[in-house]
Formats: sequence, structure tokens, C-alpha cells
Amino acid sequence: MTKNNEYDAIVVGSGITGGWAAKELTEQGLKTLVLERGRDVKHIEDYPTATKNPWEFPHGSKITRETRQKHPVQCTNYAFNEATKHFFVNDLENPFSHAEDKPYRWIRGYQVGGKSMLWARQSYRFSDHDFEANLKDGNGVDWPIRYKDLEPWYDYVEQFIGVSGQNAGLEQLPDGKFQPPMEFKCGELEMKKAVEKNWSDRKVIIGRTANLTQPLPGRSACQYRNMCARGCPFGASFTSNSSTLPAAYKTGNLTLRPYSTVHSLIYDLEKDKVTGVRVIDTQTGEHLEFYAKVIFLCASTLNSTFLLMNSANSRFPEGLANSSGALGHYLMDHHKDINATARFDGFEDKTSYGQRPNAVLIPRFRNIKESHPDFTRGYGIWGSAFRGAGNPNITHPGFGADFKDSITQWGDWNMTLYAYGEILPNYNNRVELNHDLLDKWGLPTLKMTCEIGENEKAMRKDMLEQCGEVLEATGLKDIKLTDGDYVYGFSIHEMGTARMGRDPKSSVLNGFNQCHDIPNVFVTDGACMTSSAWQNPSLTFMALTARACHYAVDLLKKGEL
Repeated sequence: MTKNNEYDAIVVGSGITGGWAAKELTEQGLKTLVLERGRDVKHIEDYPTATKNPWEFPHGSKITRETRQKHPVQCTNYAFNEATKHFFVNDLENPFSHAEDKPYRWIRGYQVGGKSMLWARQSYRFSDHDFEANLKDGNGVDWPIRYKDLEPWYDYVEQFIGVSGQNAGLEQLPDGKFQPPMEFKCGELEMKKAVEKNWSDRKVIIGRTANLTQPLPGRSACQYRNMCARGCPFGASFTSNSSTLPAAYKTGNLTLRPYSTVHSLIYDLEKDKVTGVRVIDTQTGEHLEFYAKVIFLCASTLNSTFLLMNSANSRFPEGLANSSGALGHYLMDHHKDINATARFDGFEDKTSYGQRPNAVLIPRFRNIKESHPDFTRGYGIWGSAFRGAGNPNITHPGFGADFKDSITQWGDWNMTLYAYGEILPNYNNRVELNHDLLDKWGLPTLKMTCEIGENEKAMRKDMLEQCGEVLEATGLKDIKLTDGDYVYGFSIHEMGTARMGRDPKSSVLNGFNQCHDIPNVFVTDGACMTSSAWQNPSLTFMALTARACHYAVDLLKKGEL
């Protein structure tokens, strides 16, 4: 540790944005401290289940009753099982609350690497349809940037993390710098042919995913195991642990401190700036302070907002850097749990290679050329074809050679579609401190109050109908449509609560993710988002972080921070 706990920069959080901040700041010469509230996770060394076979798990990778008791929220996530549970928080030790009639699911991973160990890796650029939407339809405030501002940073991030995919020439989904795409399965090609024949405004593309199809330095190509959430020992799946943090370590300028819960920022009223952070060492209980010229909050959307709210003082009684009153408001996610399944007749002579960790996508097609009469904004439809193993007629246990033979036969080909839609920014969708429910360190916790609106409800009807029409047009049988009654937060795409904007009176951050009120504090995780768009947001978080870091270093060099 440097003398007197002083650094050039402090980064709070080591996940997708924290890793990028560490990389960019250290590579530009700043002595940088990264504070992570959870344990250390070293690439490969700390992936205990990465290569285990199913029979090596005591419960066959299933979730036990005891596990559900400790992880009642986390265990509802698709990636949570016996092989991955160590990368999710213990809900009993990390409480939160929500309005009684408005349920919320907060999925978290507190360790070095954060949720970069768990994310689905789908990586899409926002377009000017997204950056201009608020201005055009009057929902929320105008983004202070446009696509051209972020385009070179998208290029930069994609090439470093390695995104496989295909260019499609769509105005609503800009092309990028991609590695070779993963392959379609036979049923997906059938759907692509049907969709593009029946609808001139729709395309089916392979997902753009941060899984390597070609090696990068220190990282191998994907092995098609689809075990990414266990930790990828090949480095094919992008995480902070395999990519950005090693790059930061290589500079010699990084200090990483796990077990360090930051609970507030140190604000100097006379200097009108933040001079450091207050930390609880979660192993010893010791209270510490660290100091720096510039602070990057990358703790994840809700935790970064918690830090600003929990740092309230006489000048900012409603939360640090909150003269606008926007802090904690406009909490967004993507509404999902619209699902459609169906069965193919045919392709009995075909199977697929491995377990592709990717899906196919029908990019947003609503409200691009023509306005939909019932709702604004749009959604995307993802899906995949798969062939199940085993005789689908086996519904009960069997015995003997005939039974064993039957369950080793391939079943039918099936198709599953699922849609994700945009949620409009809404002041009433908010997060606040709950002083009645404290954590184990005596700190207040967070309470979420949010729900989807009429625009999202109308969109969901169309999402379900269109999923069904796509499967019908493809000629599938036994189509089943399900609206799974989405719970807010469950897409794990939480955004907003410290939004960017042009006017300090209505936003927390400027166009470079810099606090309007306190220029040496930057927020570059999902808290900064002004609208949610329809596509997975992590690539945008990373591009914004890289851009903000270079801007901050330029200001430091000019002596303006």
C-alpha cells in the first residue's frame, strides 16, 4: 500500500466496469486502488467447479432446501446451481427490501470480478434510436451523448474483450468489430428463412457474445461447454478476472483490496470535492480511509447509488452530488418472462455440436420506420433450437436394458423464444435507504419501489403475439405461449438512479459520467443510464467507462481535478 493510503485514483468495485476503470487508469500511469467488498477470485485458481463432471457434485448440481434458505432470491436466477452458488451472495447476510405490493429481485455477486463472473455475455451497441428516444417522445431527459460519441469506444472495447458475431446492416443495431460468428443450428436456419421471407423489416442473426471464437493473448477460444458461470479456465468467456484486471496488474500501478466494503465518500466542504472513501475491512471489522484525486464508482447500479445516498451531508442532505433530486429515481430494467416453445417435425438425422453458449436474435423491429399504435420503444426476441436427449414419452422411472436404451435416444427438435423489452424512465421507480433494516455492519440497506407501466404492459401483449407468429410462420407444432409475470429487477439489467443529462437541475452526471456537483467523482456503471433501450447494456457500460477514464486523466493532466 502506498504511503498514507494515498493514490491517484480509487475505483469502487471490480466487476465489468470496475475492471475496465482499473485497466484504463493504470495504463495511463495512475496509481490506482480497486476496492472490492467481497473475496478475492483469481483466474483459474479460484474456479473450483469449472471442470467437474455432474456425478462429482453431492447433489448432482441441483439446489438443496438448505441452499434455498440461504439464497431465496439468488436461487431464482437461471445460472444459479450447485456448481455456481459460490459466485452469488448469501441473501440472509445481504438483506434488502421492496414495497409490499411491488416485488423486486436483486441478483448479486460480491467477489473480485463481481457479476462479470455470471453475466450472459450478450454484447450489443446502442444506436441513435436509443440515444435520441427520450428527446423525441418526451420520456425522461435527453441523453447528453449520441452514437458518434461512443462509436470509437465500442470499437475499442469489442476488440479487447472479444465479441463474436455478425454485422447485419441495421440502423437500430449498429455493426461492430467482431470475431467470426458462432454457427446457427438447423432449426434456427429454418426460422431465419421463414422470418426474412414473411417480414421485410426483420432479420434473424446469431447473438453477439463476449465468447471468443479466436484466441486472444492469454485467452483461448470457446470450447462450447456452456459452463461460463462456473468460471472459464480457458478465458474464452470475458470476465474482469481473465482480461481487464490482468491488464491492469501488468502495469505495476494496480492495488486490489478485497474484503473492503466502502460505505461512504469523504467530502471536503472547503475544497468542494471528494478526497477519499471510508471502508470497513470485513475480515477484521477495522474502519479505514483511503484518499485519491479522482474517484470512480463502479460498484453496480444500486450500490453506487447507495454510496452517494449514504454520503449525505449538510450541503447535500438528500445524497452526495444530488442537487438535482434525481438520485435514486428512474430505476430501470428490461421486462422479460415472455416465452414461447414449439416442436419441429423433421431434422431427425441432425444433432448440434457441443453446447453453444449463445442464442439467435431477432433485433428490435417495432417503432423503427412506423409507429405502433399501442406503445412506444421496442423489444428484441432471442431464442435457440435444441434437441433433447431421451424418449419424450418416458414420464416415469423404468428398469432394465430396454429402459436404458430408450433414454439414450435423441428426442424431438424444439424451439424456445424469449423476449426482452424496454422500460421507460419513470420518476416513481426508485430506490431509497432503509434505516429500519440494517446490515451486519450496522449500515442502512436499500428499499426498491418500482413496477412496469401501461406502455410496458401493451408491449408485452405484442411480444407474446409476435413470438407465436414467428413459430407459426416457421411451421412448428404444439406452440405454447407464456407470460411469466415478470418481477422487476429479474433481468439483472438494473439501470438509472444516477442518470446522465445535459442539465444539472435534472440529472446527476454530465456526458462524461462526471458528477455535475462534484467534478472529481465519476459514476460509470448502470446507475448512469438515461434510458434502458431494448438490448443488453453491459457493452455500453464498458464503453462509457473507458471513455470517462480517458477524459478524467486528461483533466488531471491539466490540473482541473
